[in-house]
Amino acid sequence: MANYLMFQGTSSHVGKSILTTALCRIFYREGRRVAPFKAQNMALNSFVTSDGLEMGRAQVAQAEAANLSPKVEMNPVLLKPTGNSTSQVIINGRPVGVMSAKEYHQGFSLKAFDAVKVALQKLSAEFDTIIIEGAGSPAEVNLKANDIVNMRVAKYLNAPVILVADIDRGGALASLVGTLELLDDDERDLVKGLVINKFRGDVNLLLPAVDFLEKKTSKPVLGIVPYIEKLGIDDEDSVSLDDKSISAGGDIKIAVIRLGKLSNFTDFDSLAGEIDVNLFYATQPDQLDAADLIILPGSKNTSEDLLWLRKNHFAEKILTLAKKNIPVIGICGGFQMLGRKIFDPLRTESTYIELDGLNLLPISTTFNAEKFTRQISIPELNFTFLNQNISAKNLDGYEIHSGESNLRGEKVITAGNVFGTYVHGIFDNDNFRRQFLNAVRLNKNLPPLQSTRNVRAEKQKNYERLAKIVRDSLNMDLIRKIMSKS
Repeated sequence: MANYLMFQGTSSHVGKSILTTALCRIFYREGRRVAPFKAQNMALNSFVTSDGLEMGRAQVAQAEAANLSPKVEMNPVLLKPTGNSTSQVIINGRPVGVMSAKEYHQGFSLKAFDAVKVALQKLSAEFDTIIIEGAGSPAEVNLKANDIVNMRVAKYLNAPVILVADIDRGGALASLVGTLELLDDDERDLVKGLVINKFRGDVNLLLPAVDFLEKKTSKPVLGIVPYIEKLGIDDEDSVSLDDKSISAGGDIKIAVIRLGKLSNFTDFDSLAGEIDVNLFYATQPDQLDAADLIILPGSKNTSEDLLWLRKNHFAEKILTLAKKNIPVIGICGGFQMLGRKIFDPLRTESTYIELDGLNLLPISTTFNAEKFTRQISIPELNFTFLNQNISAKNLDGYEIHSGESNLRGEKVITAGNVFGTYVHGIFDNDNFRRQFLNAVRLNKNLPPLQSTRNVRAEKQKNYERLAKIVRDSLNMDLIRKIMSKS
């Protein structure tokens, strides 16, 4: 029987995902067969497994930390917001429909818990240790009756819970005490310890607060984890974009348009890590004037975001700059927007049956009922962009899209200074990324640079760094003792 440990938080974005990732690496290094798990994710940042199933990106990072290939059982329920308080509901990697928040929480979520239980049974049979991530807060009294990701999971497994608070945002002590106060008695009993996360400064100054918490709650404080700069691990959702500021320096300024329904923003993390790149997220069209490269990212609702571009004057700005030879690229939904037309005969995304695209690429897209989810391996890729020949081999990535475009088998489409592809993760391929950036450099009359980075190796170093910091910050002996009783 597997041992379990669950991280729950006093709110969203307190660090549950990162701590789960850290524990996966720590226990993997100890020789355990460890796997991550999150019953239900709500995020637009998703991934496709080797068998073509869609899951949340956070569990992919956690699986990598545990030296595993991602499996959909690690995240059996995924909610992808589509707008107007509705979400696409994905069970075991496949869409089952679009539901309003009311429809899902009051009528469907407990049915989805059947998939959660099956996934847990499969993982428990294969692994000896499962590190579980909750969502939001377990104390949301309006959601608790139908919640399937926090205490329902903990009670189903009798899993010990560690409650996490983010001290960087303030009010950590009150949030820990208040969350415990709002839990039922049997739920409070499952909480075996507290963690204070994202602390800046001298830990000794916090010790009186630790004494207070332990006396007030009768729960041990298992550790104080410092704020970790430049973590270099994929973020779970776009809330983290609020923490990303424009970096200093960099010969190439890259503007990613922050669409209303932006998805898979981690496509650009490897670009942002290059020494000659200054990548930022544009929320106003005038910000594009400073860009040497403009990116239209993926979108959960291409039609709505295309209308958003026009309403917010991004469309006219993109077209103006493209005529001035500023390169423009589109990934997935952004790729579709760069085409001539978008047809939606089934009205899967909006009430518009036909929309004009930006007409920068010679494609048109038709939405249908089927969703394409698959991993991609490209043995060889050759094309011209910005008058430069780009040639790369053995590229990996994945596709997630609901429309078909007239690509004639091509993986990328270019027209002068405009580039588009359906392949998520294409910039994680080191040689391709550097060639692409060098084309932008030459377009700016800058000399090319040699490729020196290995993104996959850097990720592994980042997992090791995270694990060491967390291992040094937590009382791991007590955590192991708590887990052994589960």
